[in-house]
Amino acid sequence: MLTHLSIRDVVLIEALDLALHPGFTALTGETGAGKSILLDSLGLAMGERANAGLVRAGAEEARVTACFETPASHTVYTQLEEQGIPADKGEPLVLRRVISREGRSRAWINDQPVGLTLLRRIASALIEIQGQHEQMGLADASTHRGLLDAYGIKPSFLKKVAQAFTHWQDLRQSLASAQQALEDAAREEEWLRHTVSELSALAPQPGEESQLAQQRHALQQAERRGEAVAAALSELTPRDRRSTGPAAALRAANRALLRLVPSTTSDSTPPETDELAGRTAEALSALENAENALAEAESLLSRLMADTEANPRELEETEERLFALRTVARKHNVLVDELAALLAQLTARIHALDNGATELEGLRKATEDARLAYMEAARALTDARALAAKKMEQAVTAELKPIKLEKARFLAELQPLPSEQWSRHGMEQVMFLIAANPGQPPGPIAKVASGGELSRLMLALKLVLAGQSGIGTLIFDEIDAGVGGATAAAIGERLHRLALNVQVLAVTHSPQVAASADAHLRIGKQTRNGQTATHAIALAETERREEIARMLAGDTITDAARAAAASLLDSKK
Repeated sequence: MLTHLSIRDVVLIEALDLALHPGFTALTGETGAGKSILLDSLGLAMGERANAGLVRAGAEEARVTACFETPASHTVYTQLEEQGIPADKGEPLVLRRVISREGRSRAWINDQPVGLTLLRRIASALIEIQGQHEQMGLADASTHRGLLDAYGIKPSFLKKVAQAFTHWQDLRQSLASAQQALEDAAREEEWLRHTVSELSALAPQPGEESQLAQQRHALQQAERRGEAVAAALSELTPRDRRSTGPAAALRAANRALLRLVPSTTSDSTPPETDELAGRTAEALSALENAENALAEAESLLSRLMADTEANPRELEETEERLFALRTVARKHNVLVDELAALLAQLTARIHALDNGATELEGLRKATEDARLAYMEAARALTDARALAAKKMEQAVTAELKPIKLEKARFLAELQPLPSEQWSRHGMEQVMFLIAANPGQPPGPIAKVASGGELSRLMLALKLVLAGQSGIGTLIFDEIDAGVGGATAAAIGERLHRLALNVQVLAVTHSPQVAASADAHLRIGKQTRNGQTATHAIALAETERREEIARMLAGDTITDAARAAAASLLDSKK
């Protein structure tokens, strides 16, 4: 509901702050006092078109702020969340609009700047104005089906139809995809079979590229190590007989030195000869050690050669496999590791091609069964809607006669939709129609009824549909235009009854309507220092009696008018 309305510098309103309450509030005042300006100001907060002419003379800008209290379950919180606007569920929502003197417009929701489209969408879910010149809400045909369903259709009906439609559409999509895949496969059959044959022969495995690359690197390293060991070993043991290796050289050196060693020694050997023999022995020992070390080196190199012997054939096979995989991957513009998945995918397409006709026929039958199941559920919903529509027509008709619309005829018409427009909501559109006078064909609500008739018709509909739309505040602008007496009293009684479910504000010139209200605001204007300004006053009981007496008698309030006003107020208690 609308709890506060703050207006600054809009036409004749300099500063106006209204605190509003649940129930039915009447807004009265003399013609020209500014009641229409009040509604225009509220329209600004709802995102309606604005112009610089709304800014009060001498002011820089016009500002309007509307504060609403909404239940945590209200749909506006979901809409705001989708737009990234912070709003705690159940907390007040504040809509604000500013119009500059140059006509520029800015808008906020909860102090977050927003566009007018979002402002209008949020406001339309919170408040609705029924006026002489512009109708919203029920005049919008797109809302009629949802309102009829909320009025008289069990949620289980709607859920069953929605589920049946979703299942049917899922199968339709699967059928279309399968049919397209089969057609694509048929066009590419020769290529598919060749490619699958090629890939199957190659038999790629996930992760194989990395494994082969590592294996290739290890084999290349082994080949390089084998070449190095073989080169070292060939230096020690040359295969060319004409070459002298280190082993032969050591043996030759050893034989040459042995000639210097005397076969026997005598006591008469000179000391220098003994010294030479000792040094020769040392040289022979060194040669022997070298021969032993060389033999050990040969043995170590031979064993290392055996351990690191390269396998050129294995390296060749590894490289052939790796390069073959990479060539095929480039050919199909995929990674090597994706070749196995590609083979599986293409194999499945061939399988679909080979078995497609049978599978397609099964899917086609399942889709048709789902369509028939949806139609059965939707027809049951149609029947339920037809009953609910008759019930609604009777309920609205019962409300029309007391508000001087006894000749009008209201219809809730079910209009079948072509099959391509069937939806999760059923197979028909719902349209609320009105025939304002006998003999006239029924037509759309907003186009057939006159301003006053339309407002009263909306009141009747709102009474029947009370609480179904989620809108918490309804405003009626001069709903009593052209009627009086018992009709005006009936309108007032219905506004009061409607206010048991939603907040109702009514701009009225009828004392009978004003007397039916729970609260009363008088709109007036006063002139100070040559400036005229509109103001609003919440009336206490005595002031309210005086205002209703003025509405009954005009400028000169008589005791009889006061008595009549008191009688009207007492009759509503």
